[in-house]
Amino acid sequence: MLKLVVKDIMVPLERYATIHEDRLLIDAIDALEEAQKAFEESPYVHRAVLAYDDNKKIVGKLSQWDVIKCLEPKYESFGDIRSVSLSGLSPELIKSMMEKYSLWQVDIDDVCSRVAKKKVKDVMYTPTEDEKIEADATIGEALHCLILGHHQSLLVTKDSEIVGILRLVDVFKLLSERVRKCRI
Repeated sequence: MLKLVVKDIMVPLERYATIHEDRLLIDAIDALEEAQKAFEESPYVHRAVLAYDDNKKIVGKLSQWDVIKCLEPKYESFGDIRSVSLSGLSPELIKSMMEKYSLWQVDIDDVCSRVAKKKVKDVMYTPTEDEKIEADATIGEALHCLILGHHQSLLVTKDSEIVGILRLVDVFKLLSERVRKCRI
């Protein structure tokens, strides 16, 4: 395993779902579905779309989680809730938050009106430096970043440019194959 590096198992940028940051959210959802169909040789589907700017530079990431979160606009008043999810909130506190802020009170069929004019850049988030890893980094370094950051993927860079994405599911598949060999 130590001989492998990140670029050996990453998904190259040209094989990953991307969309311009000024496109509508519904276009990003369509792009994600199309990428999932095109990636048929793998049982693991794309869970995010990478957003690029006018210079074709990756500037953001739009995950399934981000799309769902934007359907309830009251979450915007909470600030960055990514770190909150790691704090071990009790079920009682979660329920009281829903009641206090009247979250998810609109019928699920009414969500279309909430996203009709939203653009990708309104919903995406900008990955932090801890969500990036060099293409020549070892798989061990990648595992360390995935575990400490509790990330589903890392953006892969070469000379400061994003060239691909390393998905936790692909690293897990690699590790599973190696562990199975231990039975022999």
